[in-house]
Formats: sequence, C-alpha cells, structure tokens
Amino acid sequence: MKALSLRQPWVWLVLHAGKTIENRRWNTAFRGEFLIHAAKGMTRTEYREALEFAVEEGGINAERIPGFNELRRGGIVGRARLVGVLPPFLPMEDRLRHRWHVPEQFGFVLEGIEPLPFTPCGGALGFWDAPHIEFSRVERVEGAP
Repeated sequence: MKALSLRQPWVWLVLHAGKTIENRRWNTAFRGEFLIHAAKGMTRTEYREALEFAVEEGGINAERIPGFNELRRGGIVGRARLVGVLPPFLPMEDRLRHRWHVPEQFGFVLEGIEPLPFTPCGGALGFWDAPHIEFSRVERVEGAP
C-alpha cells in the first residue's frame, strides 16, 4: 500500500480537525487510498506556523491542538483517499471553498480520512510503498468516526 509522510501538526489537523487538503510543491497522478505517516521531524517554528495557519485559515481553536511534545511522530497514524488535485493559484471564489489550500502549491484533495493505531516505521519523500505494514491487520481506532 502507498503511504505519504506529513509533518506534525498537519497530520493531527488532517485526522482530527477537518483539514481535507494536503499542500505540496509537486503534483501527482496517484489517486486512491494511502496510509498517513507522521514524519519524525518537526521544529518548534514549523509547529507555531502551522498553528497560526490553522487558526487563521482553518478557523481552528488553537487550544484544541495538542502540544508540541504530545504529537505522535515516526509512524503510520491514519489513512485517507486522494481523489483529486487542486492547481496552484485558484481563482478567489474557489480559494474560499478550499480554505486549507495554500495558493502557490498543489492541493491534494482528501476523503475518507480515518485515524489508525500508531504503528512505528520510517518514512520517505513522495508517495512510497509501505510493504512492511500488514494493512489488513491494522484496526480502526476505537471510537473514531
């Protein structure tokens, strides 16, 4: 199964705060289900900037977002389905409908987002194969939507 590494707290925002657009500087032809990997790296500056974006663009209460040291990193934490890609520089009327889209980047449109139990593993750039994870054995998080 394919996987995509995201940095925290973006991962948390996708899984728990309704962030349905993953922004990238590159495009992809890939469509379908993939595992969400929480990358190991996250600086305090990245964390702070993501919180500011989540509050300003996503309308998220910053107090809902776990603290810097509370976010799981270095493993699979969920899954989603990539159903489309928004181009950079959307017209303003489209930009208003896709509040999580960063204008200069491609916006991967996600559906079927679902948290999964944390499964430690390394990550990689781009979409990568995660053959060492037996996807059929990964169970849904109890109480997840």
